[in-house]
Amino acid sequence: MWSPVGQQVMIRTPGRPAKHYGIGAVNYHTGETFVIFRKRKKRAQIAEFLRLLLAKYPDKRIILVWDNVYTHKDGEVEQVELQFSDRLKLLYLPTYSPWLNPVEMLWRHYRREVTHCELFVTPQKLINASKNFFKKYNRTPQRILSIIGAKLSA
Repeated sequence: MWSPVGQQVMIRTPGRPAKHYGIGAVNYHTGETFVIFRKRKKRAQIAEFLRLLLAKYPDKRIILVWDNVYTHKDGEVEQVELQFSDRLKLLYLPTYSPWLNPVEMLWRHYRREVTHCELFVTPQKLINASKNFFKKYNRTPQRILSIIGAKLSA
């Protein structure tokens, strides 16, 4: 950034920002997204996400392919997988391989469109902007499929 000599530019910073996390998945065949927002993204929140995903699709078998991060394993997450073993299968990608996970392309697109160079006054404004992003893209699932590199199923 530049400024005229002798004039200091003031840049607002959030100080110590309140963090919130998006936990989500994309249906690789339809392009529909399912995302929740929480203050933490530990095993309890991941297990909650899985339960909510299963509740949203009560008659579907879900195969979830995701990365190998420690919050995706053990404890509460394993309990959900065991409880719903007839409907839920978790497949883990190799460690440190985000390029193998198509949803990472959507998260990159989200950051570029929603959070890049933005300072939200409150966490709720960030959450609202995030929800609006996914609501907008759920209206055009073919666009999501294009972002993640999949094709619309017939």
